[in-house]
Amino acid sequence: MEIRILGPGCPRCHEVEKRTMNALIELDFDADVQKITDFKQIAQYKILGTPGLVINGKVKCSGRIPSVDEIKKWIQEEM
Repeated sequence: MEIRILGPGCPRCHEVEKRTMNALIELDFDADVQKITDFKQIAQYKILGTPGLVINGKVKCSGRIPSVDEIKKWIQEEM
């Protein structure tokens, strides 16, 4: 599973990364998690705002910080 966290590296982006890692720990699941900070790469996902969360190429969230439970649900949907 590939998880991409999109954003310039702001505190909101770090919070999404932290919650994503917590969700993976709670699910006892391993994934390829990468932070994408390059605006050209972020633009390819056609999100309107950062932070963004992409799981297996599908944009799950943009412009807000999702809860750990939301992230867990999205991960489970992609398993």
